[in-house]
Amino acid sequence: MSRIADVDIRIDSSWLVVFFLVTLSLALFYFPQTYPDWPGWHYWSIGILTSLLFFASVLVHELAHSIVSNKQGDKVRSITLFIFGGVSQVSHEPEGPGKEFIMAIVGPLSSIGLAVVFGFLWLATSIVSPPFGALFRYLSFINFVLAVFNLVPGFPLDGGRVLRSIVWGITGNLKKATRVASISGQLVAWLLIIVGITLALRGVFISGLWFAFIGWFLHSAAVRGYQQVVMREMLQDVRAEDLMSRTFETIGADLTVEELINEHILKDGRRAFLVEDDGKARGIICLEDVKSVSPESRRATRVGEVMTPEGELRTVSPADDGNLVMARLNEKDVHQVPVIDGGKLVGIVCRSDVIKYLQLRSDLGL
Repeated sequence: MSRIADVDIRIDSSWLVVFFLVTLSLALFYFPQTYPDWPGWHYWSIGILTSLLFFASVLVHELAHSIVSNKQGDKVRSITLFIFGGVSQVSHEPEGPGKEFIMAIVGPLSSIGLAVVFGFLWLATSIVSPPFGALFRYLSFINFVLAVFNLVPGFPLDGGRVLRSIVWGITGNLKKATRVASISGQLVAWLLIIVGITLALRGVFISGLWFAFIGWFLHSAAVRGYQQVVMREMLQDVRAEDLMSRTFETIGADLTVEELINEHILKDGRRAFLVEDDGKARGIICLEDVKSVSPESRRATRVGEVMTPEGELRTVSPADDGNLVMARLNEKDVHQVPVIDGGKLVGIVCRSDVIKYLQLRSDLGL
């Protein structure tokens, strides 16, 4: 993991698979068919360099979103490069349609800018160095394709977010706008799936498989995007004092996770514990932290090793709504938030408490 412009850059393991497949496709098919007179080593060297610069272009696209989002006050915590490109992790949705529009449109604009830059490099190097000219030609084309694809009006693509911002601005209703963009995204996804299946049946199996996978991913993301907005709407109606555990026990940091389970969780049924050491509060541990430790490691793992330290905790007040609670949980990717009233700890909200509340409302049809 690295850090650029105050944003953590992460690479998912699936990215390595795609990098290999793209390089393989360029070195064995695209460049040999387009430039049959090259020496064999040119195909691989230019193929690897092209793949690296292509994924660097994807990173620039995502960084453009992140930099604009940060300047608008919507903090982006990280960017993850994965099988279908990249995704930025934001602490919360933009506060208005104008901010949404600007943040969404800057990604495709950055890709178009890269297409223009690589186009100029293609013209400048095509005669002097044909291999580099071919590299820049491909990168110019693929960045233009990336921009056009992202402008398709289907959530969660950038074009879908642009559509949502427009509908949001007209209706003043984020939930309705997200539903429209989500339905549009699902239609685009089904179209890609149908195209993929058709290509596969006609013998173009690899391309058909890619279209189908991208369609499946877009469909899942479009549905999930709408569900997240519904979740935020539900959390507006609940306060931290309604979600928090008011009774919590103090335990020592040297206690093993196995002892915590047997002597406290199973006996008392409590899910959150304040961790003290030498009479001072050192952190908080919740059931989610315990579950993160494998059963075979629980006897040797101390509570102090898996708790959330005091310095990483973000606090809320009893009157803060559920969305702020979730924002605090996501800021440091922790499982618990202390509830402070007048400088005194009055409760603890665990991530599981929020999930349980949402599940209960769903079960009741609310």
